[in-house]
Amino acid sequence: MSVSAVREPTTGAGSRLGALPADASGADLWRVLGAENRLAGVYRGNDPRRGVDTAALSALLTDLDRRFGVGSTLAVTVPLATCLPLLAAGTGPAARTLADSLDGRTVVALAATDENSGCDLAGLDTSVSFDGEHLRLDGTKRWITNATTCGAVLVLARHRPGPHFTNFTWVLVPADAPGVRAEPAGTELFDGSGTGHLTFDGVRLTRDHVVGGTGRGLTAFAAHIATERLAGALWAGALCERVLRDTARHLGRRGDGDGVLWEKEGIRQRWAGALLRSRQHRALTESLAEAVAARRDTSAAALLKASAGETVAHVLDVCAHLQGAHGFRTGGPQQLRAQGALFGIGGGTTEVVLGIVAETAPESGAEERP
Repeated sequence: MSVSAVREPTTGAGSRLGALPADASGADLWRVLGAENRLAGVYRGNDPRRGVDTAALSALLTDLDRRFGVGSTLAVTVPLATCLPLLAAGTGPAARTLADSLDGRTVVALAATDENSGCDLAGLDTSVSFDGEHLRLDGTKRWITNATTCGAVLVLARHRPGPHFTNFTWVLVPADAPGVRAEPAGTELFDGSGTGHLTFDGVRLTRDHVVGGTGRGLTAFAAHIATERLAGALWAGALCERVLRDTARHLGRRGDGDGVLWEKEGIRQRWAGALLRSRQHRALTESLAEAVAARRDTSAAALLKASAGETVAHVLDVCAHLQGAHGFRTGGPQQLRAQGALFGIGGGTTEVVLGIVAETAPESGAEERP
């Protein structure tokens, strides 16, 4: 097996993206991508309402992963996959913010997970109340990507008590509105992502800041989280292939006696096993991408999400071990392992999405459950 068994991606020349430093923030990437029309370009017909163009989205995420850090790539992926399609269902402030976002003039943060309930969205406490043509928003959102760099926030809030799916609503909140406070999250990971915590203390806005209609929050989120999971699967494939290439190069150069480490059969086999897992994930993603992109198939999206989390963990674990002390360098697989855990947590933990897979398996032609 050749050291170059994983193909090196190619990118076009003359891109302003290539002029940015490797440590550019997600907000910097967003501005340049908008100016180059690469944000609108990931959607079919340049329209977020029509769903993503899988090939264009994959090419963009591969390019970002190759050039920039995990945090900065994350800061682009979340609004691209979820925020902009949600905004496309709105009018007034939502329509204006969508236009500004596509042009790269503003970044929108997705604030769904609450301070106490986490990914249990039906248990969130953030509330919105209505008084005529105005609304009031109160609550705290934690571990929000782009929290400290955004120009606006899409906030999932409850407008009445109880877990019923019609009790939740999306509200578009300007980041500079009175009562909004952002603070950086206490972590050394995800540089460039603007990850932080958001507090909304008596934020008053006009009612036209509701996005997609009162009571349609969870329905809209369920429709678009599938696209975010597809984006995560595409990114996971690009990341794994990049790290496998880097590891193969290292093994081909690292001396061992009269030869190099790559010449040891056991090492090559372990690397090839990780490559197999990566290729299996890639094949699964390619087979299900259209179902998610065109039909927002939640079962297919859950399967991709589970595969991404487990594949990234396995590949990074193997590559970190094979690179030895070299793996502890800045940006190396040891550092990536900590950040790569995001693929098994963000957007639904692996256990949660496997539960969805189990529940929906009969609908996909599997044998009946016991």
